[in-house]
Amino acid sequence: MKKNNKLFFLVLSLVLGFSFGAIALLAAGYDPFQAYSVIFQGIFGRPKYISWTIIRATPVIFTGLGVAFAFRTGTFNIGAEGQYIIGSLVAVAVGYFLQLPLVLHIPVILICVVIAGALWGGLAGFIKARFGVNEVITTIMLNWIAFYLNNFIIYLPGFKKPDSEASFSIQSSASIKLFTGLRKTAENPAIKDFFSAPVNMGFVIAIVTAIILWYILNKTTLGYSLKAVGFNPDAAEYGGINVKKNLVISMAISGAVCALGGATQVLGVTGNVATLSAMEGNGFDGIAVALLAFNHPIWALLSGLFFGGLKYGGAQIQRVMGAPYEMIQIVIGTIILFSSMPLFIKILSKKWNTKKGGVNNV
Repeated sequence: MKKNNKLFFLVLSLVLGFSFGAIALLAAGYDPFQAYSVIFQGIFGRPKYISWTIIRATPVIFTGLGVAFAFRTGTFNIGAEGQYIIGSLVAVAVGYFLQLPLVLHIPVILICVVIAGALWGGLAGFIKARFGVNEVITTIMLNWIAFYLNNFIIYLPGFKKPDSEASFSIQSSASIKLFTGLRKTAENPAIKDFFSAPVNMGFVIAIVTAIILWYILNKTTLGYSLKAVGFNPDAAEYGGINVKKNLVISMAISGAVCALGGATQVLGVTGNVATLSAMEGNGFDGIAVALLAFNHPIWALLSGLFFGGLKYGGAQIQRVMGAPYEMIQIVIGTIILFSSMPLFIKILSKKWNTKKGGVNNV
């Protein structure tokens, strides 16, 4: 699809999404202009809100990048949620039990997380390559395995914090928080307010990851092979590309990136993992981020920030107006629905041209 068409459908999706959200707000008895103003103020009203928006966006940027990479290479990674959980668990385990200096601790954690995420994601790719089981099924099942594995591991002796539903916190040498002292020492009120939130390196790592993925897809032989397999496996195999191997590699890279989302959240925000009563949804939101970004790694950064803003700023309409938070979910769902229109219109156009050609040939 051409860039101009993508931009048109992106703008159309946003306009229709906010329009349908406004209709839902009106039907529920709320002023949509006031609601959207509250959301805007909830994102940009204070420096603290901006930093929290970035913090909330970072996990879904990672899962969006992972899902987008899989989609671009012809695989459907619906297991971003489980890979995110695995990344969180490994980050806590290595961050708590391993004693290393700061310069080594963080890189070691990230390497371990990448390996674990790659193995978890690659497992679905291997099952498809070896046994022909659709990756949608295996990744969904692996989500639940990761979910219950998380709750099981937290209760293991030496891992669970006494009188708590969470694990022990990571060592200080494993933290990726930035400029924590500015919260108390900064003289400028805006700077002090911005750093009152747990600002960390997660967003920076996400930017670097997006650039690396873009480079792999567009500038390397591996990226060419992966996209060739995704576009037409039969033609790729005929051209000498190992389809099964590339399938596993694609899912492994996707899983590794999604796992980084869980790791950065632990290392930069929570410091531990807790018992999950339900899935948090960062992995599933990543699917929406990827779709809105048309599976482009750089666009996924902007898409993730947009979702982070809606999630964080949207919570304010409940506090300020008493409007249900589900209204924001309606807006997000509608935007995603209309963002799928390019493919729908492309299919209709192809059918119309085929039918027209058939009539002309009669």
